[in-house]
Amino acid sequence: MSIEGLTKSFGATRALDDVSLTIHPGEVLAVVGHNGSGKSTLVKLMAGFHTADHGTIDLHSGPGRPTELRFIHQDLGLVETLSTRENLGLGSGRSTAPWLPLRKAAERHLARELTAQFGVDFDVDALVRELSPAERTIVAIARALRGWDQDKNVVLILDEPTAALHGAEVDRLMAVVRRVAQRGAGVLFISHRLDEVLGVADTVLALRNGKVVGNLPRVEVDYAGLVELVAGAELQLPGRRDVTRGEPILRVRGLAGRSIVELDVTVHAGEIVGVAGILGSGRDEVCSMIFGGRRRSSGTVELTDHPLAPGDLQESIRRGAAFVPGDRHQDGAVMTMTATENLMAVRVPGTESRWRRLRKGHEADESAKWFSTCGVVPALPSMELSQFSGGNQQKVVLAKWLRTRPRLLLLEEPTQGVDVGAKAVIHRLIAETAGAGTGVLVASSEAKELAELCDRVLVLADGVVTAELEGAELTEARILQSSVPA
Repeated sequence: MSIEGLTKSFGATRALDDVSLTIHPGEVLAVVGHNGSGKSTLVKLMAGFHTADHGTIDLHSGPGRPTELRFIHQDLGLVETLSTRENLGLGSGRSTAPWLPLRKAAERHLARELTAQFGVDFDVDALVRELSPAERTIVAIARALRGWDQDKNVVLILDEPTAALHGAEVDRLMAVVRRVAQRGAGVLFISHRLDEVLGVADTVLALRNGKVVGNLPRVEVDYAGLVELVAGAELQLPGRRDVTRGEPILRVRGLAGRSIVELDVTVHAGEIVGVAGILGSGRDEVCSMIFGGRRRSSGTVELTDHPLAPGDLQESIRRGAAFVPGDRHQDGAVMTMTATENLMAVRVPGTESRWRRLRKGHEADESAKWFSTCGVVPALPSMELSQFSGGNQQKVVLAKWLRTRPRLLLLEEPTQGVDVGAKAVIHRLIAETAGAGTGVLVASSEAKELAELCDRVLVLADGVVTAELEGAELTEARILQSSVPA
């Protein structure tokens, strides 16, 4: 596939500016860049979702079938009211005559085979909306790879496929990507995780402000070089902060749920506590269960000595809890509303008139303030949230809760699918929030993130805490070692 001079503008904003690239058979081309650099626009042009202002996309045909594009989009493109089995069958046609019933047993067996290659075992008849973010990502990947052996002339486009994956799950996907390339496919791989890029790419193309700023063989660039290509200058990440613990903000005792067997945790004012663990450990349930969004089977949660009942989200908010969920598209924001409407979605006392109507002047001031504080670009609060890049969407979701001045901030995968620059901004905001006296609980699949950000980390395995790390023991290696069940 060859792309020449691709250009696309949205109003006065030029999303892509004269972008050219070539993907050869057997090559993995990694595309890196900040949120808003043009990566997602490039994918949407290739998919036909947008039409280019200028430039061409040329699919070269070889022996056998014409070149075919297969996509794994950032939003996965799953139908959440259908099961895994049904989603995997979409677009593949029927295996029986139209007047005969579907062979559900055969479909179920195939769905299990397709998902098992990623080392997971979940109910393929369960609705996709009931799956975790990592499980939903695996379903999208399995669907894109269905029937792969039958195709020869293909380009596989992966837009942040590992955003909700970690550890062994990422390794399995990387092995699949390399195997696909070895069979002669071209692969365009987009990821914010630069270590993944270094591990899988043959060629690296860097975008900044819609322009190509680097196109070079992988062997000619290292991690520091990638960071400089993405950020435009050496990026300074915040160092380990000095911590002054205050009174206990959160007390959790005997918490149990779908995957959690028993969890006790206390978070103090001014402290950042991390929760680590592999898929299925219960890590991705902790924050939602504490906030009240996910059902508990037992246990108690107290916020500033006030019990929080499961399911009562309004009470959690009134008591000072804030929750940034791992899936911003499904749970964290309304993408068809403006950034301002999302920012103001949680009521803060004193922001309404006596007749409970929003004061438009205050709304505009708040939007300007938080856009500046969080570095949201473009600075257009009236723009629909879906038109912002993933990192800027995440900043808006975080700002929505920070403006409530929470006593407890619950964060689930706070930097999922964002670039190194946006990650640094989000980490700074989290550290500043804790420094102002808020207790923070962070559940993340990235051990490196937890080691850099947190004062203390609890490691879950098989639903129980297997380690509590702090001080000199709080390292990425120790978190990973403790996350693997004995």
